[in-house]
Amino acid sequence: DRLASIQDSYYGGRLDKARTIVEKAIKKNKSEADVLKLERSLIDLADGRPEQAERTLREVRDHFDDLEQKDVGESIISTLTDDNRLSYAGEDYEKLLVRCFLSLANLMHDGEDASAYGLQVGEKQRDIIQAGADDSGSNPKLAYKRVALGAYIHATLQEATHTNWDEAERSIQLVANWEPDFEFADADLNRVRNGRHSEPGNGVLYVFTLVGRGPYKVERPEIASSAALLIADRILSATGKHSLPPTIAPIKVPVLIRNRSRVSSVGVAIDGTRRGQTATITDVSQLAIAQYEAVFPRIMARAVVRRVVKKGTIYATKEVAHIDHPAANLALDLAGVAWEASESADTRCWGLLPDQIQVLRIELPAGEHEITLTAQDGRSSIGSGARHTVIVEDSRNTYVLGSFPDAELVGQILVSNAH
Repeated sequence: DRLASIQDSYYGGRLDKARTIVEKAIKKNKSEADVLKLERSLIDLADGRPEQAERTLREVRDHFDDLEQKDVGESIISTLTDDNRLSYAGEDYEKLLVRCFLSLANLMHDGEDASAYGLQVGEKQRDIIQAGADDSGSNPKLAYKRVALGAYIHATLQEATHTNWDEAERSIQLVANWEPDFEFADADLNRVRNGRHSEPGNGVLYVFTLVGRGPYKVERPEIASSAALLIADRILSATGKHSLPPTIAPIKVPVLIRNRSRVSSVGVAIDGTRRGQTATITDVSQLAIAQYEAVFPRIMARAVVRRVVKKGTIYATKEVAHIDHPAANLALDLAGVAWEASESADTRCWGLLPDQIQVLRIELPAGEHEITLTAQDGRSSIGSGARHTVIVEDSRNTYVLGSFPDAELVGQILVSNAH
C-alpha cells in the first residue's frame, strides 16, 4: 500500500508529494530504509538532483554489500517468523541496477566516476554469479542475463577520449553479447573499430530514457506446497503420539510481477526534425523476472523449512511437556495455527524502476539545439512531448536523461555538461 501511494504520486508527476511520503516512511520503517532510499534516488533524479541521487545510491550500494555477510541471529529469527525480519539486502538485479543508476546520475552532473560505476556493474555480476553455488555445486545464477548498460556507458566515455579505441571496442562487444537485440550495436562496433568519434565540427548527443513502469512484488499463496504439508501433517498426526497444528494458513511467497506499460520507446526530434527513437539497452523487467525465477526454488524452500520448523516446535513442546489432555492439545494446535497464519511474504522491492532503459546516439553540429522527447506506443506518439535546449560541443559527448513511465515526462529533462 505504501509503495502504491509513492508510485501514484511519482507517476502523476507530483515529485514533492512522493518525496514526502518516502521521507516519512524512512523514519517509521527502519527495516525498509534502504529500499525506500532507492525510491528517493529516482525521485531526485527525475527532479533534476543527480548529485543528491548519486549520494543516496552510493550509500545503499555500500550497505547492501555489507549485508551480504550472513547474520546467524537474523536467520534464526526469520525462520521462526518470516523473511520480513531479515535486513533487506536487495535482490540481485537491484544490486546491479544501483550501479547502473550511479553511472547515469554521475553522467548528469560531472561524469568523473561514470566509467568506474559502469565497470562495477560487470564486476558485481561476476561476484553474484560466483557466489550462487550451493554445497551440492548447483548454481541457478549461471543462467542470469547480463546487464549491458554499464559496459555501454563505459564505451561511450572511452570513445570520447579519441584514443582508447580498443577499450571502447571491448565494451561495445560485451553490449552486443549481453544484449543481442540492441539494434545499434553493429553500427557502434564499426565506428569504434574505424576510430571515428564524429566528423570535424560535430559532437555527439546521447539520449537516455527510462521507459514504462518496472516490476514489483506481490504476495501469493503457494497452494501446492500447502496441500503437500497438509497431507504430511495428517499422516504424522495419525501415526505419532501427538497431533500437529493443521495446515490452514497457506504458505505465502513473494512473486515478481511485470507492469503493463503503454510506452514502448521515446521519439527524439532535434530542431523540429525527427531523428529516430530510443532502443532498449537494458530490459529491466525481463532481467528482474528471469533472475527471480532462477532463484525462486530457494525462496520456496525457505518458506517450507519455516513452516516445518514451526510445526516441529509445537510437536516438541507437547513431547517435552507430556501434554496429553485434549484441551491442552487443542490450545497448542490453535497457537500453532495462529503462529503460521502470522507469516507474510517479503514484498520489499525497488518499486519505481522503469520497465526498460533505452538510448539513442545522435551526431550533431556543434552548437545549440532544441531537443523534443515524445513517448511512443510502437511508432505512434501518445504524449504531448517535452522540450529542452542542449549545447553540443565539437568532438565531445553530451548526455540527456528523461523519465517516461507513461505518456508524459515525469519531472524534467536532465542535460549534462559535455564530457
